[in-house]
Amino acid sequence: MYEGLLYIASDHGGYQLKRRLVRYVQNELKRDIVDMGPTEYTETDDYPDYVLPLAKKVAEEDVRGIVICRNGVGVCIASNKVAGIRAGIGYNIPAAESMMKDDNTNILCLAADHLSEDHAMHVVERWLQSEFSKEERHVRRLQKIEDNI
Repeated sequence: MYEGLLYIASDHGGYQLKRRLVRYVQNELKRDIVDMGPTEYTETDDYPDYVLPLAKKVAEEDVRGIVICRNGVGVCIASNKVAGIRAGIGYNIPAAESMMKDDNTNILCLAADHLSEDHAMHVVERWLQSEFSKEERHVRRLQKIEDNI
Protein backbone atom coordinates (compact mmCIF):
# COMPACT_ATOMS: atom_id res chain seq x y z
CA MET A 1 0.00 0.00 0.00
CA TYR A 2 1.31 3.41 -0.96
CA GLU A 3 1.91 5.38 2.24
CA GLY A 4 3.29 8.67 0.90
CA LEU A 5 1.66 12.04 0.45
CA LEU A 6 -1.20 12.27 -2.01
CA TYR A 7 -2.26 15.37 -3.97
CA ILE A 8 -5.61 15.87 -5.70
CA ALA A 9 -6.95 18.47 -8.17
CA SER A 10 -9.75 18.85 -10.69
CA ASP A 11 -11.61 21.34 -12.79
CA HIS A 12 -15.30 22.22 -12.49
CA GLY A 13 -16.25 18.95 -14.19
CA GLY A 14 -14.52 16.91 -11.51
CA TYR A 15 -15.16 19.22 -8.57
CA GLN A 16 -17.92 17.19 -6.86
CA LEU A 17 -16.08 13.88 -7.29
CA LYS A 18 -12.88 15.47 -5.98
CA ARG A 19 -14.68 16.65 -2.83
CA ARG A 20 -16.05 13.13 -2.26
CA LEU A 21 -12.65 11.50 -2.82
CA VAL A 22 -10.93 13.86 -0.38
CA ARG A 23 -13.39 12.81 2.34
CA TYR A 24 -12.99 9.14 1.39
CA VAL A 25 -9.20 9.21 1.48
CA GLN A 26 -9.09 11.15 4.76
CA ASN A 27 -11.90 9.45 6.65
CA GLU A 28 -12.01 5.90 5.33
CA LEU A 29 -8.49 5.24 4.08
CA LYS A 30 -7.00 7.36 6.88
CA ARG A 31 -4.50 8.97 4.54
CA ASP A 32 -3.19 12.50 4.14
CA ILE A 33 -4.34 14.22 0.97
CA VAL A 34 -3.66 17.78 -0.18
CA ASP A 35 -6.41 19.43 -2.23
CA MET A 36 -4.78 21.67 -4.83
CA GLY A 37 -8.05 23.11 -6.07
CA PRO A 38 -10.31 24.39 -7.07
CA THR A 39 -11.68 25.39 -3.69
CA GLU A 40 -15.09 26.31 -5.10
CA TYR A 41 -17.15 25.42 -8.14
CA THR A 42 -16.48 27.79 -11.03
CA GLU A 43 -17.97 26.69 -14.33
CA THR A 44 -15.39 28.57 -16.41
CA ASP A 45 -12.22 27.27 -14.78
CA ASP A 46 -9.56 25.42 -16.79
CA TYR A 47 -8.00 22.13 -15.67
CA PRO A 48 -4.39 23.10 -16.58
CA ASP A 49 -4.51 25.79 -13.88
CA TYR A 50 -4.83 23.06 -11.23
CA VAL A 51 -3.39 19.97 -12.87
CA LEU A 52 -0.02 21.38 -13.96
CA PRO A 53 0.93 22.63 -10.46
CA LEU A 54 -0.12 19.24 -9.06
CA ALA A 55 1.97 17.36 -11.65
CA LYS A 56 5.01 19.50 -10.85
CA LYS A 57 4.60 18.77 -7.13
CA VAL A 58 4.25 15.04 -7.80
CA ALA A 59 7.40 15.00 -9.95
CA GLU A 60 9.45 17.14 -7.54
CA GLU A 61 8.43 15.29 -4.39
CA ASP A 62 8.25 11.76 -5.84
CA VAL A 63 4.71 11.24 -4.55
CA ARG A 64 1.35 10.37 -6.15
CA GLY A 65 -1.56 12.47 -7.33
CA ILE A 66 -5.14 12.20 -8.55
CA VAL A 67 -6.62 14.52 -11.17
CA ILE A 68 -10.22 14.66 -12.36
CA CYS A 69 -12.14 16.20 -15.25
CA ARG A 70 -15.26 15.13 -17.12
CA ASN A 71 -13.66 12.46 -19.33
CA GLY A 72 -10.21 12.11 -17.75
CA VAL A 73 -8.39 12.74 -21.02
CA GLY A 74 -7.60 16.45 -20.72
CA VAL A 75 -6.12 16.09 -17.25
CA CYS A 76 -4.12 13.07 -18.44
CA ILE A 77 -2.67 14.94 -21.41
CA ALA A 78 -1.77 17.95 -19.26
CA SER A 79 -0.18 15.80 -16.53
CA ASN A 80 1.97 13.88 -18.99
CA LYS A 81 3.47 17.13 -20.30
CA VAL A 82 5.43 17.45 -17.05
CA ALA A 83 8.80 15.67 -16.98
CA GLY A 84 8.78 12.71 -14.62
CA ILE A 85 5.04 12.15 -14.77
CA ARG A 86 3.46 8.88 -15.79
CA ALA A 87 -0.29 9.48 -15.75
CA GLY A 88 -2.99 7.07 -16.81
CA ILE A 89 -6.77 6.98 -16.86
CA GLY A 90 -8.33 4.76 -14.20
CA TYR A 91 -11.40 3.71 -16.11
CA ASN A 92 -11.92 0.59 -13.98
CA ILE A 93 -10.41 -1.33 -11.08
CA PRO A 94 -8.20 -3.73 -13.11
CA ALA A 95 -6.83 -0.79 -15.11
CA ALA A 96 -5.95 1.02 -11.87
CA GLU A 97 -3.97 -2.00 -10.71
CA SER A 98 -2.20 -2.71 -13.98
CA MET A 99 -1.29 0.93 -14.63
CA MET A 100 0.61 0.86 -11.36
CA LYS A 101 2.12 -2.63 -11.63
CA ASP A 102 3.16 -2.33 -15.29
CA ASP A 103 3.65 1.40 -15.84
CA ASN A 104 4.55 2.78 -12.41
CA THR A 105 2.03 5.61 -12.73
CA ASN A 106 2.34 8.46 -10.31
CA ILE A 107 -0.86 10.25 -11.32
CA LEU A 108 -4.29 8.65 -11.53
CA CYS A 109 -6.67 10.42 -13.92
CA LEU A 110 -10.40 9.99 -13.40
CA ALA A 111 -13.45 10.71 -15.56
CA ALA A 112 -16.16 12.23 -13.39
CA ASP A 113 -18.85 11.80 -16.05
CA HIS A 114 -18.15 8.08 -16.50
CA LEU A 115 -17.55 6.77 -12.96
CA SER A 116 -19.94 6.62 -10.05
CA GLU A 117 -18.55 7.92 -6.78
CA ASP A 118 -18.48 4.37 -5.39
CA HIS A 119 -16.64 3.01 -8.40
CA ALA A 120 -14.15 5.90 -8.32
CA MET A 121 -13.45 5.18 -4.65
CA HIS A 122 -12.68 1.54 -5.48
CA VAL A 123 -10.43 2.59 -8.36
CA VAL A 124 -8.49 4.94 -6.06
CA GLU A 125 -8.18 2.29 -3.36
CA ARG A 126 -6.86 -0.35 -5.79
CA TRP A 127 -4.38 2.12 -7.31
CA LEU A 128 -3.08 3.04 -3.85
CA GLN A 129 -2.82 -0.65 -2.90
CA SER A 130 -0.79 -1.48 -6.01
CA GLU A 131 2.96 -1.18 -6.39
CA PHE A 132 5.25 -1.24 -9.42
CA SER A 133 6.23 -4.84 -10.24
CA LYS A 134 9.80 -3.86 -11.24
CA GLU A 135 9.73 -6.65 -13.83
CA GLU A 136 12.61 -6.24 -16.27
CA ARG A 137 10.36 -5.72 -19.29
CA HIS A 138 8.42 -2.93 -17.57
CA VAL A 139 11.60 -1.24 -16.33
CA ARG A 140 13.07 -1.49 -19.84
CA ARG A 141 10.01 0.07 -21.46
CA LEU A 142 9.83 2.94 -19.01
CA GLN A 143 13.55 3.59 -19.48
CA LYS A 144 13.06 3.84 -23.27
CA ILE A 145 10.43 6.50 -22.67
CA GLU A 146 12.63 8.37 -20.22
CA ASP A 147 15.58 8.26 -22.63
CA ASN A 148 13.52 9.98 -25.32
CA ILE A 149 12.23 12.90 -23.25
